[in-house]
Amino acid sequence: MTRHRLVLATRNVGKIEEFRRILDDIAPGQIDLVGLEQFPELGDVEETGTSFEENSLLKARTVCEQTGLPAIADDSGLCVDALDGNPGIFSARWSGVHGNDKANLEKVLLELAHVSIVDRTAHFTCVTSLAMPDGSSITQEGILKGYIANMPAGDKGFGYDPIFHPVGSELSLAQMDSSAKDAISHRGQSLRAIAPKVVTMLASLR
Repeated sequence: MTRHRLVLATRNVGKIEEFRRILDDIAPGQIDLVGLEQFPELGDVEETGTSFEENSLLKARTVCEQTGLPAIADDSGLCVDALDGNPGIFSARWSGVHGNDKANLEKVLLELAHVSIVDRTAHFTCVTSLAMPDGSSITQEGILKGYIANMPAGDKGFGYDPIFHPVGSELSLAQMDSSAKDAISHRGQSLRAIAPKVVTMLASLR
């Protein structure tokens, strides 16, 4: 069986592990997924898009061009109804410091401090993109609806997971084990939808 190398356009360890788990479940032994830590010479891709899809494609295409390898990327974020859909595409830098999960989470809670629990509806969106060396690309979206809790709970996951409760769940995403989270998450939905197409497109490189 041919094993294809695929670059995930992130240095986020939690995200790399999540992608690897889901891809291994769908296409066991077929994909060698590596993150940008394998390419220390590459800088971060500036997310200049105005939507999750634009940023996702931008990252995948840029990393594909820089490495010469098929590249997969996602852009995802938390959209809170009471905050007019924010933080949205700015989720990773909502506090002003990119990647500071604790500060981002605390800012959302502060902005919702006087909002009742029934009005704390929100959803996560994830768009995953694959860019191939021949210039072709595909995208797939996943959405997880839920609400924002009054305080963080759980120590699993990353980002806003400790304050987000999926519809019908008493647990936050950070309280769920990885298999339960992967089964329902926005990223899991997006990646499961795109994975068969990824396998097919990678197989065409033979």
